[in-house]
Amino acid sequence: MENRKKVAFYTLGCKLNFSETSTIARNFQDEGFERVDFEEVADMYVINTCSVTENADKQFKQIVKKAMKLNDKAFVATVGCYAQLKPEELAAVDGVDLVLGATEKFKITDYINDLTKNNFGEVHSCEIEEADFYVGSYSIGDRTRAFLKVQDGCDYKCTYCTIPLARGISRSDALENVLKNAYEISQQGIKEIVLTGVNIGDYGKGEFGNKKHEHTFLDLVKALDEVEGIERLRISSIEPNLLKNETIEFVSKSRTFVPHFHIPLQSGSNEILGKMKRRYQREVYVDRVNKIREVMPNACIGVDVIVGFPGETDEHFLETYNFLNELDISYLHVFTYSERDNTEAATMENVVPMNVRSKRSKMLRGLSVKKRRAFYESQIGTNHTVLFEGENKEGYIHGFTENYVKVKTPWNPELVNTLHEINLTRIDEDGSVRMEFTEIMNYEL
Repeated sequence: MENRKKVAFYTLGCKLNFSETSTIARNFQDEGFERVDFEEVADMYVINTCSVTENADKQFKQIVKKAMKLNDKAFVATVGCYAQLKPEELAAVDGVDLVLGATEKFKITDYINDLTKNNFGEVHSCEIEEADFYVGSYSIGDRTRAFLKVQDGCDYKCTYCTIPLARGISRSDALENVLKNAYEISQQGIKEIVLTGVNIGDYGKGEFGNKKHEHTFLDLVKALDEVEGIERLRISSIEPNLLKNETIEFVSKSRTFVPHFHIPLQSGSNEILGKMKRRYQREVYVDRVNKIREVMPNACIGVDVIVGFPGETDEHFLETYNFLNELDISYLHVFTYSERDNTEAATMENVVPMNVRSKRSKMLRGLSVKKRRAFYESQIGTNHTVLFEGENKEGYIHGFTENYVKVKTPWNPELVNTLHEINLTRIDEDGSVRMEFTEIMNYEL
């Protein structure tokens, strides 16, 4: 067994990428490879790329360099969104041996012969129209939560986004397969599953490899709620036009689904939403937030927003800022718009200067801090369940309540990956929340 080849993985980008890397890693282990950490010397390095931000492109070269430093004879393969969009560009990076596109990445072990380095990167990348089959995956990164992929691809045509070009059409996992994966995860002692996909509210479409489907996102949620052994389920990110009242109602009464929603807005200006080709107006967004608040007053609501989109004037930006300031939400994820090749927005006029984009980004990030603080303050004195994580950070253990409040308490290894009833007492100087146990503990704390 001493001669087992070693493989290491590096993932850029979203939760979906992490779940897919995990699946690819398990394929390698089935082929007899030993998985090691990316900081270690390996015979092969696999980099799962992202195309969403400008940064991810630049990071890629640094990661390849890092792998080559660890072992200049190692075989380097790259997969993922950037590999699909710009395969030749990645293949030209010094040290890269293999580039696999959207349909090939799950068959990576078929493309590896003897791990001899190539003189130049070999590309196997399909036309994206061919990415029409579904590969289920899930990641088990830490012991407390797993990301479960339920859907892939997107049929929306947002003008700033490359994901449809990188991942293909919207398609879903069969319901019984999702349930089987969820059960497998629960059998490994993991307490929380986060549902992930490119456009998960579109779940059901492409369940049979075509546009026919039997199930909806609501059916999926209802079926998962009954899987034995899962303590918590979290919906990652869902489009406002696909988050239906029935789903919100169901989550509010559910056994396992937690009151936490992450809903992309992108702009608080209807004019800019139109230019982005988003499928809703801001009024729909207000409606979603109000519905959640009506049935789950303590729910956590996160928002994605893009600043500096072409044509966004100061007035449009202030419209977004004021809209979010008045909305009862809990935090923001702020993205500074960056031009991507082959997107409609990249050719639009009235480009916003970079310094203006970063100023707007800073303002919204400041608003996010204020919103999160207000949300945490509103939760002081209330009772919750917390799931503790595995790391000892400067003598403290952290965890998240079901409604995504980050709490801390003095480190105790026995708390790792356990759920406890607590009361939130005060906000600490680092922004996390201190707590007291409200249950009778079986051991000394």
